[in-house]
Amino acid sequence: MTLPLTIRANGPNGGIERTGQTRDVSFRGLYFLVDADFEPGTPIEFVLTLPREITMAGDVHIRCFAQIIRVEPHNGRKGVAARIERYEFLPATAPA
Repeated sequence: MTLPLTIRANGPNGGIERTGQTRDVSFRGLYFLVDADFEPGTPIEFVLTLPREITMAGDVHIRCFAQIIRVEPHNGRKGVAARIERYEFLPATAPA
């Protein structure tokens, strides 16, 4: 499933926010592509928006808290695997 996402992490030099694109998403984790360097072990937060074409209703926004487990080169970008530790559904009126 390919979805846009915004990834937030706190690094040694302060907060980092980057946009990326999912390549694989499952209940327990995801793999995404991003133009940034992240380190394994870094906790991240992101919001996924499942479009109405998938949910057969309205868009569904899910805030996820995860930890990066692997980073690898991928066609000039970084491929990042992260394990989802917890998630919460956001109210329909909340901005993504």
